[in-house]
Amino acid sequence: MRIPARFAPILFSALLSAIMVCIVSGFVLVISQGIHAGLPAQWLKSCLTTWPVAFPTVAIVAPLVRQIVARMTEQPQEG
Repeated sequence: MRIPARFAPILFSALLSAIMVCIVSGFVLVISQGIHAGLPAQWLKSCLTTWPVAFPTVAIVAPLVRQIVARMTEQPQEG
């Protein structure tokens, strides 16, 4: 099943935020507490509680960052 292209920005925000939350929360937990038996459950809880913040943040901030990057970089010349 393919998702219509009009949903691409939302899908991008959902996937990017989920990946970032998983990586960062796992990293922070391992650095602060080390690897222990309860880590997977704690990591899952951390991901589930922070993703609802990360998702709308990425959805709102990503278009602004794209605009800033477009202004800061050279655009290819046509022709």
